[in-house]
Amino acid sequence: MGSLPVLASPECARERRAKVSTSDLAPLFSAQRRHLDHFFDRLDMSQAAAFAQALLDAPGAVFFTGVGKSGIVARKIAQTLASLGFARAGFLAPVDALHGDIGAIFPGDVLVLLSKSGASDELLALAPCARAKGAYLISLTSAASGGDCPLSSACDLNVHLPLQGEICPFGLAPVTSTAIQMVFGDTVIAAIMEARRLSRDQYASNHPAGKIGKTLIFKVKDVMKKQNELPLCKEGDMIMDQLTELTSKGCGCLLVVDEEHHLIGTFTDGDLRRTLKASGPAIFNLTVGEMCNRNPRTITAEAMAVEAMEKMESPPSPVQFLPVVDDNNIVCGIITLHGLVSAGL
Repeated sequence: MGSLPVLASPECARERRAKVSTSDLAPLFSAQRRHLDHFFDRLDMSQAAAFAQALLDAPGAVFFTGVGKSGIVARKIAQTLASLGFARAGFLAPVDALHGDIGAIFPGDVLVLLSKSGASDELLALAPCARAKGAYLISLTSAASGGDCPLSSACDLNVHLPLQGEICPFGLAPVTSTAIQMVFGDTVIAAIMEARRLSRDQYASNHPAGKIGKTLIFKVKDVMKKQNELPLCKEGDMIMDQLTELTSKGCGCLLVVDEEHHLIGTFTDGDLRRTLKASGPAIFNLTVGEMCNRNPRTITAEAMAVEAMEKMESPPSPVQFLPVVDDNNIVCGIITLHGLVSAGL
């Protein structure tokens, strides 16, 4: 392997106190933009379409593989495709594949091999073995097909990802080529989502956790307060008699209802302060019905929780809660901003 240079110790490197300034970054970002534009301008769309169609038509699983940084990108693209639920997709480590993991490949499966150079020894060793298992092979390389890209010759389909250069000072570190691989892979997956008419519900079924899942799955009924948690009162109740109900349920409001629990209006702690300031001692003689808001924003239990949050934040002014009513305007719950935030939305 030859002799490697002796490097300075980390302590010596720290003593130099290197800095990065905006004047250092600006030309690098400009160069990266030029390299990406070069890729977009020269990408063969017929090759890209053939790649997308091959993934769409795959009768079996779709595996992605690569070495080094290309392997990291391959893993990410595989995970994104798997999250759509259209096909079994996964990452196949090339060295592990050569030591037994290739058993996961069956006839009709697709194997996508990512390589900047198209000459990675590990992938060149894997390709004929995967072909012998009956896999359809696709290479994504930045080296053009030919003698300089032996991997393309070993595969059924090659997609050339045009690369003008790396912005690394030595032109070696894969800091542009991996960006191109990622952009290409993710864009093709977005095209597959459109081609398959992926619905929000289908997407949500594979993302049950995290903010994405909660945004797509949680409905108002999943996070609302109900039954004994509701701050209810009648319109004829005296305001001062309802202070305990107003403050004890943690909603900052009262839901004013009739005998059948039809919503009449809402009365908030803000309404209480304003009424006290305007009426003074006369507040002891006022009923909730006289001072409540009879045209509050409402929402249904089947609405998405994220829709409730949007409704709370909408003009003319934000609110902290929404009464939850059914088709007959009967109160069945209340959803609060605090409850949505606590649920992770």
